[in-house]
Amino acid sequence: MPSLMVSPRPSSSRPAEDGTVLAFDFGLKRIGVAMGETRLGRANALATLEAETNDARFAEIARLIQEWQPTRLVIGLPLSLDGSEHEITARCRRFANQLHGRFGLPVTLVDERFTSAEADSALREGGLDWKARKGKTDALAAQYILQDYFDAVA
Repeated sequence: MPSLMVSPRPSSSRPAEDGTVLAFDFGLKRIGVAMGETRLGRANALATLEAETNDARFAEIARLIQEWQPTRLVIGLPLSLDGSEHEITARCRRFANQLHGRFGLPVTLVDERFTSAEADSALREGGLDWKARKGKTDALAAQYILQDYFDAVA
């Protein structure tokens, strides 16, 4: 079983596989999802999952994996400003391990500091009120996480 790889924001090596990549912005209430193609190196926001139970969350993720047939999963790893880990970091690592175990796909953890704040700011600048932003921020944050991954491996 391959181990989880943690990529800092700026550098890594090109992934061996071509194909679709799904990225996740993990949260306790919502999970943002983005997708992109390794050959294009462009990420796109896809969805925000708001299922209340883990079984329902993983059922939605299974549906997305079936639909998009990704070759890799990228998970945003939440860290403190100084780079240290905290409670949600451990839960995110557990989520990444569960994805790897359930779906057998390579998983890469990517530093996600500031992605949710950047996404919320971009949506606010786009004129969306807080209620409209709430449903879109996580998917846009997942897009930023995936784009960071693509930029790091380019």
